Amino acid sequence: MTLTPLRVVRDQGRDLEAAERAAADFLTALGVELDSDSLAETPGRMARAYAELLSPREFRLTTFPNDEGYDELVLARAIPIRSVCEHHLLPFVGVAHVGYLPGTRILGLSKLARVVELFAHGPQVQERLTKQVADWLAEHLRPKGVGVVIEAEHLCMTLRGVRAAGASTITSTLLGELREDPRSRAEFFILAGLGQG
Repeated sequence: MTLTPLRVVRDQGRDLEAAERAAADFLTALGVELDSDSLAETPGRMARAYAELLSPREFRLTTFPNDEGYDELVLARAIPIRSVCEHHLLPFVGVAHVGYLPGTRILGLSKLARVVELFAHGPQVQERLTKQVADWLAEHLRPKGVGVVIEAEHLCMTLRGVRAAGASTITSTLLGELREDPRSRAEFFILAGLGQG
């Protein structure tokens, strides 16, 4: 089976003017006075910041024939992630470790980071994000195995509520041989810098 490059982009249906008005109303409702020079432009900046956080960049999935028959783990470690908690609309930030055991196709390495970015943008929960990245790679690349681990700090947990400063959350999804074969699973976790798995 030959996979052709797949162009991925999400609908950008945004109205920044309406978002700016809503941000001004929101801040005013919370008692923030917007008539000072330093705060007058805050609603616009807030609207643009959230538009950026919620909008992934377009990319083209590029795969290549695995002509050499490479059958060892391909792993991109510490891919920076930033997303927005869907429960509080506060950011969560961290890193993703994404790996796969190639089948007949291999992936352009930068695309591992692009797939993470694609699903990280938009209101999200870390558990779903982890699974979406793994499932997407399994569907579009058809590798022998996929592993995704995300480590992130959630500002909704560290800045409010319990205020557990410095706490991080780790989630993982393993598919195919990386789930079924203990040696492959252990290799993935060790190379990702996560101990013995």
